Amino acid sequence: MEFIALPSLSKRKSADVLVIPFWKKKDGVDIAAFSKELSPLVKEPLENKDFKGDLEETFFHYSKGKQEKRLLLLGLGSSDKASVENIRKAAASAVRACHRKKIKIANLILPEIAELFHEELIRGICEGMLLANYQFVNLKHDTLKENPFVPLEKCSLIGMNKEDEKVVNKAKKILSCVNETRDLVNGNADLVTPEYIADYARRLAKTHPTIKTTVFDKKRIEKEKMGLLLAVGRAAANDPAFIISSYKGNPDSKEHIVLVGKGVTYDTGGLSLKTVNMELMKSDMAGGATVLGALAAAASLGLKRNITAIVPAAENAIGSKSYKLGDVYRSYSGKTVEITNTDAEGRLVLADAVAYAVKNLHPTCLVDIGTLTGGIVVALGEEMMGIFSNDKDLSSAFEKASKLTGEMVWPMPLHLDYKKLLKSDVADIKNSGVRLAHPIQPAIFLNEFIGKTPWVHIDFAGPAFLTKPFSYYPQFATGIGVRLLVEFIEQL
Repeated sequence: MEFIALPSLSKRKSADVLVIPFWKKKDGVDIAAFSKELSPLVKEPLENKDFKGDLEETFFHYSKGKQEKRLLLLGLGSSDKASVENIRKAAASAVRACHRKKIKIANLILPEIAELFHEELIRGICEGMLLANYQFVNLKHDTLKENPFVPLEKCSLIGMNKEDEKVVNKAKKILSCVNETRDLVNGNADLVTPEYIADYARRLAKTHPTIKTTVFDKKRIEKEKMGLLLAVGRAAANDPAFIISSYKGNPDSKEHIVLVGKGVTYDTGGLSLKTVNMELMKSDMAGGATVLGALAAAASLGLKRNITAIVPAAENAIGSKSYKLGDVYRSYSGKTVEITNTDAEGRLVLADAVAYAVKNLHPTCLVDIGTLTGGIVVALGEEMMGIFSNDKDLSSAFEKASKLTGEMVWPMPLHLDYKKLLKSDVADIKNSGVRLAHPIQPAIFLNEFIGKTPWVHIDFAGPAFLTKPFSYYPQFATGIGVRLLVEFIEQL
């Protein structure tokens, strides 16, 4: 989407719609921006009192002889609850309304909000519009003729100055990476194999000279003795891959942020075969896509940080070579793991990856992210990510980043006494215990492989892939986590 800065309403050109923001009041609504030209425009649509100004509410009014044939009244809710996140949600609702009318060109009047800095307002508007201006229609064909998705192509922001363009450009760079992440997660599992993700990481290195990508094939993974990654991927027709993409934005610094993303390109559950929702399991590599998306965004922005993204990629297939319950496999770290549930495979591939990172990359901060457990969805629903950490400062940094991006996190307990749930009689540890403390178990398991490294574990099984859209998130892959990681890295 193209954004155009316009200082005043009189400078606008013709468009398909003029979006006008309103505050909700006890006795009606108030225009959220001052202009002598606005009052006569909105007098007629407000007389019927059908529009209340609730947050995310939209109301179309058709007018004759005006510069735009449609007015879109946009609700911001109560002014005392104004925030970047509410602006983001309202802007997204405007875009969704435009989609319904197949509108391509819009003029939008920026609200005046004393509680927000101007750049926060611009950020909220642009992010909300860009986040909502996406649908995955790549695999549709004839149905497009009946109900085509028409994205908003151009929006003039009335009240924006030329100096604000740096905020707009930053939002566009980040959201471009978010949408690439969405496309990657939404792709067919037969296409998005471990090698496909590896090729995507190689393309990032070609696009961004500051990124270097190294890929371990199956032979190299065997040489490195990553027994857990090999076990998960052994029954698949597609070999596993271990992907390392590094960005050095500050070569003189010893700081090194390592992001590890679960890259299970399809998860049948293995011999512990899934009985429900297997059609959603192409999204089980969302963690891997997210860390690559965050790395690409950091490179696009030229952040002065040193970041490495690692994706242990494999397909958890079922077949004659499936890794077996009751068997013991040796991890990269040397610790042995008894398999009690082959559907608890995410923590296995992550364990080899974080152990490799700790030994070879010496991270000053380690973050892993993946769609780990149904238990986190039961606990937090589909709108929140659970975070576990051995470092209060890192956990607090994620909470702060979450408030700025609107990508909600909730600190969960890393209760190490629960390691008893993973006690094995034949190995150093089991990969899964009873149903008790279900989302905590993978965090306890991974804690055994990170030593004393400052670390955060993120389980985003709920919001990574949605069966229904909500707010500015589309149906299916949301791209959640990319903006959160970028904000965390910037604020760290």
